[in-house]
Amino acid sequence: MSWQRPDGRQPHQVRSVRFERAYNRFATASVVASCGDTQVLCAVTLQDGVPKFLEGSGKGWLTAEYRMLPTATPQRQSREFLKLSGRTQEIQRLIGRSLRAAVDLEALGERTILIDADVLQADAGTRTTAITGGYVVLAEALNQLVAKGVLERSPIRHAVAAVSVGLLEEEPFLDLCYLEDVRADIDLNVVMNDRLELIEIQGTGEHNSFSRSQLNRMIDLAEAGIKELLTAQQEALYSSAS
Repeated sequence: MSWQRPDGRQPHQVRSVRFERAYNRFATASVVASCGDTQVLCAVTLQDGVPKFLEGSGKGWLTAEYRMLPTATPQRQSREFLKLSGRTQEIQRLIGRSLRAAVDLEALGERTILIDADVLQADAGTRTTAITGGYVVLAEALNQLVAKGVLERSPIRHAVAAVSVGLLEEEPFLDLCYLEDVRADIDLNVVMNDRLELIEIQGTGEHNSFSRSQLNRMIDLAEAGIKELLTAQQEALYSSAS
């Protein structure tokens, strides 16, 4: 192994993970999720009613919006208003799909969960951090509905977390920072639930193709990292309940 990680981590190590809860006083639940130097403000708003295509179905809905603040990166980016970039649309759809997999929408009833993920600081892994932090605020918001007697039980079916893996000089590395992300030959984002079942895999040969055996090694590494993230999520939720 010739690649030396900029922050001195071993190939199998995730970055330090932190959840700063109750960051926004007006959201139903909020947290700043940090993975290394990447920081994402995740917030939940609960609304009665569902989109028209679900009216009368008895099912709820969950959707997500993702934005990157202008100063989240070294070079200021223009704000996205009416026209969203393809990247932004793709990421917010990924967040929505991933977190819908955590919820029993029938048990939710005809309510809509809005997840806002705003990147305060970007050092790669913003989409995976948004999913991991998004689950924490989702679970906390639904626990509040149970505590208030609005719901008999939490509609949460599974915890969900996500992490990136990349191939650098033919070797897999977990949870890439920016300097690694831009140099990786292969970039993979993996979303799993607490049964370690796959929800989504996004894999791209940035500079090269990759083999099935390399893919398996990367998924194994992602699974190990997601186990750690799931533990950190539960610790954050337990501390909020104590």
